[in-house]
Amino acid sequence: MFTIYLAVTSLLLVTAIRLKSEQPTKDWWERAGFYQVYPRSFKDSDGDGIGDLNGITEKLPYLKDIGMRGFWLSPMYKSPMADFGYDISDFRDIQDEYGTMADFRRQIAEAKRLGLKVILDYVPNHSSDKHEWFIKSANREPGYEDYYVWRDGKPNPDGSGQLLPPNNWLSGMRGSAWEWNEQRQQFYYHLFTVQQPDLNFRNPKVVEEMKDVLRFWLDVGVDGFRIDSVGCMFEVPADENGDFPDEPLSGTTEDKEDFAYLNHIHTIDRPENVEMVYEWRKLLEDYQKEHGGETRILMTESWSSLDIIKPYYRNIRGVEGAQMPFNFRLITEVNADSSAYDFKNVIDSWMAIVDEEHSANWVLGNHDRSRVATRMGVERTDGMAMIELTLPGVSVTYQGDEIGMIDVDISWEQTVDPLGCNEGRENYAAKSRDPVRTPFQWDDSNLAGFTSGSTTWLPVGPNYQTMNVKVQEADPRSHLNVFKSLMKLRDSDTFLYGDWSTIAVNEMVFLIVRDLKSSDTYLTVVNLGNSVQTLNLNNIVKDLPKVLHYSVVSGGSSHGVGNTVKTSAVTLQAYEAFVLQAKRPEDRKLRGEICGRWLM
Repeated sequence: MFTIYLAVTSLLLVTAIRLKSEQPTKDWWERAGFYQVYPRSFKDSDGDGIGDLNGITEKLPYLKDIGMRGFWLSPMYKSPMADFGYDISDFRDIQDEYGTMADFRRQIAEAKRLGLKVILDYVPNHSSDKHEWFIKSANREPGYEDYYVWRDGKPNPDGSGQLLPPNNWLSGMRGSAWEWNEQRQQFYYHLFTVQQPDLNFRNPKVVEEMKDVLRFWLDVGVDGFRIDSVGCMFEVPADENGDFPDEPLSGTTEDKEDFAYLNHIHTIDRPENVEMVYEWRKLLEDYQKEHGGETRILMTESWSSLDIIKPYYRNIRGVEGAQMPFNFRLITEVNADSSAYDFKNVIDSWMAIVDEEHSANWVLGNHDRSRVATRMGVERTDGMAMIELTLPGVSVTYQGDEIGMIDVDISWEQTVDPLGCNEGRENYAAKSRDPVRTPFQWDDSNLAGFTSGSTTWLPVGPNYQTMNVKVQEADPRSHLNVFKSLMKLRDSDTFLYGDWSTIAVNEMVFLIVRDLKSSDTYLTVVNLGNSVQTLNLNNIVKDLPKVLHYSVVSGGSSHGVGNTVKTSAVTLQAYEAFVLQAKRPEDRKLRGEICGRWLM
């Protein structure tokens, strides 16, 4: 059981968590850092300006070098590319511009040679309207009639004879979630683009089809799946007349086309979604029993509240779900204006839903949200990496965040993201995801070494000549080398098995303490603000030695790794961050308690 020590003064807030004193055996994924690869933008091997599987395979040693144990691939399935791979026309084949199935099998073989696990993006909520299932369903072919969510339209009160959508449900891409199909003479439901009709998970045939998709890729050799839009698969059951109820107004916007106009009580976060994850977990466990090998894992994507996310771990009956329900709170709940108290609350609230039989995880960025260096400020890039990578649990890194890539300004004429395009010229920039999907910056050669061609599908960031992997590999103080040092540190026993404490020293100074009996103690110290801070750590944490060692330092720090500092006089410059090491005899153990006061 956890023991929690909580003390509050006017200047200091600390929570210390006592983990089990013994060191349980951790599964491979519990020790892992995962890397998100967005295939279209990672590495182009054939000069067409679009990233591909062979480009990824070429760069797998880089993932190994920066300390990753696995990577998850955003969709590379056969697709018309209306939503850049999330509109899938064949769940069992590879998109031509990305390569072939033979290319993917070679990638898996190379990953296994390097000790890297391969996680696939699994998109169960919808298919492309070019998928054979949808074509057959639109034609009412026997057995496929109910593969999608079809409904008759409503008569138009104006007497025009033009049918209206079945209800007021909205698409996440703006406008009605219902699209008329001339062939079938009915509307179909699409939570996303009109080219992405929602599958009908209340049809057992669809459920089995999608389970077969999982089995297919397990047979190919993947190690798990990241489940896209997991909270969207089930809608409220239709009534006795086959009708769906309207959703209530949210009151947050007057824009009737905006998804936020409604409160999505009938289309998002239905309990059946969680039950489906339990079925998929059982499928993976059964597969392992039959075929052997290491654990195959599930990651889930939900941006909902903690009470919604918690059951994805396990329900009250003890049925297991996803090993990694993604934790996006370091994306959604903090920003450049957040205080140390905000960080503490966000971290502690997530840890409160993770019991000792499950593992926490921390996601700082992905292909849908502004990059961490842009959200938080470039000056906080190293500090944010230290927070993510010294907390207990699994880390997930979006490609490019390890070198501090920033959002790239994309003009309306260059915009290709349907979410941005649907907003129009005036509002596209507020919704477009293109700025975070630009080509990876490998070196200072033409087009950042991403391609040998003359063009790229999105423009390369203008700072690529100074912000790239090659430049940073040669600079020991670079974002990349700070990141690599942190990933290496995570493999030590203290970070794998140790207790943890979060401490808000004041508005701007945030601490994480990691402690394990018979091992060194580490303190992550982050100055979130633009003023100098001086700490007497003896007055914050008990039993520290008189001298601490700098284990990792942010790029702009004047301190060197291995240098020492008096525990009673630790100074941080604006936005400075570092990890301090307390070297102590084995019989001493930091208790995570506080002295109850803080001194400048």
